[in-house]
Amino acid sequence: MENRQRAPPLLGRILDVDEALTEKFCRYSNHIPPLRWLKKYAKSLEVSCHGLPWFTGVILMIVISSSPVMHEHQVNLLFGLFVDVILVAIIKAYVRRRRPLKNRGDMFATFSIDNFSFPSGHASRAVMVAYFFTMLCPLPSFCVFPLLMWAISVCLSRILLNRHYLLDVIGGVTLGYLEGIILSILWLSEGLSCYLISWMSSTMYDEG
Repeated sequence: MENRQRAPPLLGRILDVDEALTEKFCRYSNHIPPLRWLKKYAKSLEVSCHGLPWFTGVILMIVISSSPVMHEHQVNLLFGLFVDVILVAIIKAYVRRRRPLKNRGDMFATFSIDNFSFPSGHASRAVMVAYFFTMLCPLPSFCVFPLLMWAISVCLSRILLNRHYLLDVIGGVTLGYLEGIILSILWLSEGLSCYLISWMSSTMYDEG
């Protein structure tokens, strides 16, 4: 919370335990080879799950693709990315938990709301993307394991980089799963997706 003194006693104790467990996890990770290896690539994982390359990549795919089926999947993924950004920003602005003291100010392409820690936006995005490509738009089976390993690695890397506490990542994972369910309920049809792309294209053309 922004002001720890204002936190209720029970919440304060929970946050104390969370900080202590996070500290122990980071300390013991140095003695676990897979986590030590993961820490070496944590910055690359941070960039791989940042919103900027994801939004840019999906929009670029929409522009170069002409398949209605692909447009349906691309528009819904873009919708999911927007939902994730909006929900994370709202929750962070309300909770206002500060990042761990050991966090370094070298995060990739941040905004003011990124000064806050709960929930982890990288964790929520990674889980939402994994849900999307396993439940809503399934990839070939041989791609599923690497996708899940990527999502798990992103979540763990947020702690290893001292970007977040354990509860921040757990909150992000939970939020990402809920976002996947929201997408399944509010799924945009092929016709509506193609109409939205056509409308946006004609609007941009008229303005140009």
